[in-house]
This record gives sequence, structure tokens and C-alpha cells, in this order.
Amino acid sequence: MSRSPKRPGGPSSRSTGMTGRLLHTKVKTARGRTNSSTSWLQRQLNDPYVAEAKTRGLRSRAAFKLMQLDDRYRLLKSGDSVVDLGAAPGGWTQVAVDRVGALKGKGKVLAVGILGMEPMQGAEVMQLDFTEEGADEKVKAALGGLANAVISDMAAPTTGHRQTDHLRIVFMCELALAFALDVLAPGGVFIAKVLKGGTENDLLEQMKKNFTTVRHAKPEASRADSREAYVVATGFRGKSAAED
Repeated sequence: MSRSPKRPGGPSSRSTGMTGRLLHTKVKTARGRTNSSTSWLQRQLNDPYVAEAKTRGLRSRAAFKLMQLDDRYRLLKSGDSVVDLGAAPGGWTQVAVDRVGALKGKGKVLAVGILGMEPMQGAEVMQLDFTEEGADEKVKAALGGLANAVISDMAAPTTGHRQTDHLRIVFMCELALAFALDVLAPGGVFIAKVLKGGTENDLLEQMKKNFTTVRHAKPEASRADSREAYVVATGFRGKSAAED
């Protein structure tokens, strides 16, 4: 089904190009501010996606990551039911609401996250820790049926220790995948954050068994110095394959 054109420059714009010119801002070190926090602030102020997100009324620069993945692979369709894990502050949720037509009553978006999130028209928001026992059942009850897409930008706080951070992100991906295999409709889509180097072999094999196509992708909006990437699995084979 084709999508209707979106108004340029607004939150629902299909274009992920920049609308304005960004001047470089240099941040002076202030008393009480560490060098690392100064560097982070300077990067934020000079990040074109941060500026563009504000221009378009998007809740986070991360919205562009999902836009770019969807533009490339055509993942979200009008009328789809979507579960967004790790949703706060809502950048991915905004994109999902727009692209499934939730504001027009054509789809459903369920936003789930451990952090509080402002209500959003077109989405149902749940605040809970998805790593807790029984959290998946609560989300399934709120979903009330099958989903066409499970999208996860969940990530544990980084420690700076590469192997520990890798294990934490793999754990989050495993949780999201287990949930997706339980709620996806045949033909469904799964997206999850991973780290550079891709997905663990066992996890990757599980995806390949349950989806017709599995890819790794790094959207342009992911910072160049970030090890972040995403696994994109399409064509869910159905619960019978998952149970086997």
C-alpha cells in the first residue's frame, strides 16, 4: 500500500534531509562541568540531527534512525500494529504513529519503556521495566492481539567495559526477540539495537530460522564514532517455526 505524501518539515515528514544550516558552537568549560560532559554538550549543540529534530517537533534525534531504516527497507505499513520497546522519550514512537496511520485510526502503536514518557496522540504508553519477570505478559495483554512489528531501541547503561556492554546489549536483544517471536503475525518485522560486530551467532541463527531475511544496518543518523547498529529481520515465518 502506498503512503500519502507528508507535509515538509513537520514531525511526519518522509524526508530525512536537513532543512537548515547549522553553525558550529564552541562550548566553554564551566566550573563543576567535567571535560567529558563539556564534550557531550558541544557534540549535542553541533549535531545537525539534534537541531533538525527540534525543527520538526520530534522528541529525539533517534527518530531519524527509524525513518532511515524504514525508508531503506519499507518496514512499517499503513494499518500495522507496532510495539516499541525502550520507547522514551518517544522519537521512534512518533515515526511509528505516523507511518502506520494511527492518527487516522489505521494502526496501533504501543510504546513501552522503563522511563516515564509524555502521552502521545495515536499511541498507548506503558511505563514498566521490560526486564522484570512477567513484563512481557503485561505488554501482550495491552497489545490485545498480534503485532506486525516489534521495534526495540532498548539499551542498558554503558559501563565503558566493552565486553560487559556487549553482553548487556545482547541480553536486551534476546528479550526483545523472545517477545517478538511470541506476538508477531506471519510476515512480521523485528528491529533491535546491537553493537558493532553484529549479533551473537546463536541469536543470529535463531533469527535466520524464524525470518526470511536478516540484515545488519547502521543508519546515517547513528553517530560515526558510535558502535551502535541495528539488526533488521523481515518476513516472520510464524509461531510454528518459532516453536520448532
